[in-house]
Amino acid sequence: MAGNGASLEVGFDELAVLKVLALEGAHRGEVKISGGDLAADLDVSTQTVSRRLQALEGADCLDREQVADGQFVTLSEDGVGRLKAEYEDYRRIFEAKGTVTLDGQITTGMGEGRHYVTLPGYNVQFEEKLGYDPYPGTLNVTLSAASNRERSILGSLEGITITEWEDEERTYGGATCYPATVEADTGPTFEGAHVIVPHRTHHDTDELELIAPERVRDELGLLDGDEVSVHVESA
Repeated sequence: MAGNGASLEVGFDELAVLKVLALEGAHRGEVKISGGDLAADLDVSTQTVSRRLQALEGADCLDREQVADGQFVTLSEDGVGRLKAEYEDYRRIFEAKGTVTLDGQITTGMGEGRHYVTLPGYNVQFEEKLGYDPYPGTLNVTLSAASNRERSILGSLEGITITEWEDEERTYGGATCYPATVEADTGPTFEGAHVIVPHRTHHDTDELELIAPERVRDELGLLDGDEVSVHVESA
């Protein structure tokens, strides 16, 4: 039976239904299920199961044919694709080997990086912990949608902590730095940079900032809009 065309959202609850159906073999072909058994597996009511199946059918994630004593269900290509996307997310979380690659486009920042990188409380730590005096400014990368989701993996990597400090006027927040290599879409690479993640920031999560001993834009001939891959690893 084809999807009913309803505009229904597929969320985590519906993904749980897809997982149970796949465990029954519905990703390989047609399987017969009962609403009661599926409800028991998910620890929900049969009415809830019915709504979730309707949502999945409306989103073209499965095909089903109801019969007197149950229903025959097959996961569609879209349904299997949603499970594969979840699998890839978990694989990246649990099989990460201390590296992550984030893709995006070069953008112009707001100029704050130039100011903060040169402040003495940060600069002395950069020289001590990173081994260089950074170029006065940051390389800004707007991440793709996929890499923005993967950005959270940075938290599983070992970073270099830049501690907070204060002067007579205010307290400046800390940050974590991760060794990184910047690879331009055209081929050349710059090694020895660091992704810097402030502990307090007003930047959107899709904005990635890097510092380096030289101006990476000049070293790689980068302009706004150019595609780059940032290979980040544990310190």
